[in-house]
Amino acid sequence: MYLKQYIDHTLLKPTATEADVTALCKEAVHYGFYAVCVNSCYVPLAKELIRDSKVKLAAVIGFPLGAMATEAKIREVEYCVAHSADEIDMVINLGWLKSGRYNEIISEIEQIKKVIDKGTLKVILETCYLSEKEIQLACELCLKGNADMVKTSTGFGPEGATLKAIRIMKDSVGDNAGIKASGGIRDRKTALEFIKAGASRIGTSSGVKMMEE
Repeated sequence: MYLKQYIDHTLLKPTATEADVTALCKEAVHYGFYAVCVNSCYVPLAKELIRDSKVKLAAVIGFPLGAMATEAKIREVEYCVAHSADEIDMVINLGWLKSGRYNEIISEIEQIKKVIDKGTLKVILETCYLSEKEIQLACELCLKGNADMVKTSTGFGPEGATLKAIRIMKDSVGDNAGIKASGGIRDRKTALEFIKAGASRIGTSSGVKMMEE
């Protein structure tokens, strides 16, 4: 197994500069990572930098809270798709989940998936705020909304990915969706443990370190 094929090389810090994103993309191309993951404002720059490579471009939307209006999320997705993003990582509306507004969540995911069409849609659950039953429920809603993958975390919550959450997510989605473990994964050994537990993608800013290990 080649770990590099699982890695979304990620830079989402609010202070990320153009130089930082340029370095990220050059590293991804050099090491052959699966994708780079950036904030939507850097989609055009990142796409230009990886254009002649096999590296995919993922953009986060509704990030990191997920609490903005559906219309705002859709407009952000449209911008990213117009600038050739291959994948979208959207944040689920946690307030809606805890309020029982399940149909709105399904509809939001469906609408965003419709915009990106054949592109990959990952839905971030921010599992640190959810009980085991809520993680299961969130996964079910994502499947009903036609999401391609479910993802643990933004990296901005009080806790990132956990093996327990990955196992719950795997039990919930089975082979019907991929799973991305993201948040706090900083070394090769940990990344491999998450893959063994069921993750099909690893979101990390420590990809280079993992390759050097």
